[in-house]
Amino acid sequence: MFPLFDLTLRLNGFPMKEAQAEFNAIIALSDVEHHAFIETKKKEIVDFHLKNNAYYKNFVGQLEVKNWNDIPVMTKKDFQKPLKDRLSKGYSEKTVYVNKTSGSSGDPFIFAKDKLCHGITWASIIYRFGWYKIDFNSSFQARFYGIPLDFIGHAKERIKDFLSRRYRFTIFNLSDEVLETVLQKFQQKRFDYINGYTSSIVLFAKFLQSKNIILKDVCPTLNVCMVTSEMLFEEDKLLLEKQFGIPIVNEYGASELDLIAFQNKNDEWQINAETLYVEILDEKNQVLPYGKEGRVVITSLYNKAHPFIRYDIGDIGVLDEKSTMYKPILQQLIGRTNDIAILPSGKKSPGLTFYYVTKSIIEDDGNVKEFVIKQTKMDTFEIDYVSETALTSAQIQKIEEAITLYLEPNLNFIFTRKASLERTNRGKLKQFKSLV
Repeated sequence: MFPLFDLTLRLNGFPMKEAQAEFNAIIALSDVEHHAFIETKKKEIVDFHLKNNAYYKNFVGQLEVKNWNDIPVMTKKDFQKPLKDRLSKGYSEKTVYVNKTSGSSGDPFIFAKDKLCHGITWASIIYRFGWYKIDFNSSFQARFYGIPLDFIGHAKERIKDFLSRRYRFTIFNLSDEVLETVLQKFQQKRFDYINGYTSSIVLFAKFLQSKNIILKDVCPTLNVCMVTSEMLFEEDKLLLEKQFGIPIVNEYGASELDLIAFQNKNDEWQINAETLYVEILDEKNQVLPYGKEGRVVITSLYNKAHPFIRYDIGDIGVLDEKSTMYKPILQQLIGRTNDIAILPSGKKSPGLTFYYVTKSIIEDDGNVKEFVIKQTKMDTFEIDYVSETALTSAQIQKIEEAITLYLEPNLNFIFTRKASLERTNRGKLKQFKSLV
């Protein structure tokens, strides 16, 4: 089969030959060599941004950086200013990969990666999916992800899906009627694997359970399922394994970084130690030993366009005591859960649907700093937000139009501007919560 996916990456300007060669060199290192590699890359990326990124130099300020622990921790709030003010010297918005975070933690922002860094990200993804014999050029994916509903955005994603051999199922409506049509597609198409949001895939498994159907029986070509973006609870994993009849692979990633951890063939949640450096810190930013629970803080070792250095991603995690620098293992991830919104029509939408709604209020001027959404009644939602200036009536109208488009009409939304938002006792800001 023609390597259309590889060609697409190259046409998008990602230097894949160079990226693949760099990644291959990393995974060929011995344990001792890998330790030296990590230490070298940590120093290189900090030195680069201190010399070439005015924003990062200002962020570090007058602190004297003598060792790694002297380097200040970055948070999502630190990136809520125009992207052009955060780029390194020699990079512009036209020469880098630009995207938005999902805002699932309530702190959305626009970010950038240089083309080589994003190419190595893809090399990392291709490598890990390859553990399960998935080839993006030939394997056919059943995709449970959101999709923009505006004409241009929708068309772009559909083209990407075609080039990437993906069939996308909408996740904005997961009623039994819709899931019946999803099941029909599995009966008709020769899918090799499933990839998508945990909550959406779990809802599909529960639907199959209610009908006493094993998915592998109706789609024999199906070999593996990768879930991402939300926490996979053990009982849900058991349900998926039973109803799908295939291995379930747990993925943990962040769009602004890379795949952070990916379940290997030994059922370990293996940390990406090729492009990232992952630490677990306490409340005082001190490194915790393996086995201790703390904040997940990550350094992107290759992103020269934009600094992600000791970046607090907003999650709580534990590294397994058997971890090494060469092969760190994520023992537990705490957080990143999303509720399901049940609407008056009976429609069910996962909490990540609100990513597509809240994109309407994500502006590059960084006005909206944080937001949380609570469903207080079947038809009523409260949006509490922190911003420099209050949302205008035009902005609110835009949000309400997006809500009608992605969810359903005649829902009531109450917007309240606040000085700060309530967090969990772990400091986590959950974007969506249903009180119904």
